Amino acid sequence: MSGQGSGGNVIAAICNFFIPGLGQLVQGRILSALMFFLICAVCYGLAATVIFIFLWPIGVIFHIWSIIDAARYRGPGF
Repeated sequence: MSGQGSGGNVIAAICNFFIPGLGQLVQGRILSALMFFLICAVCYGLAATVIFIFLWPIGVIFHIWSIIDAARYRGPGF
């Protein structure tokens, strides 16, 4: 990837819009992808049970964070 604002970062951010962590996976950052996906999936899943309805804002915050993280990624060595 060429750096922030490159086409690869835009594609990664768009991927994250649909599935949290997918953009990090496209960029080759497996641990970040796993972290964002699991946190969002757990928060959204527990919020869907209605018992833990208060968890959806946390899932939304991490979802937006994953999009911004993918868009701003500069790559190793920068």
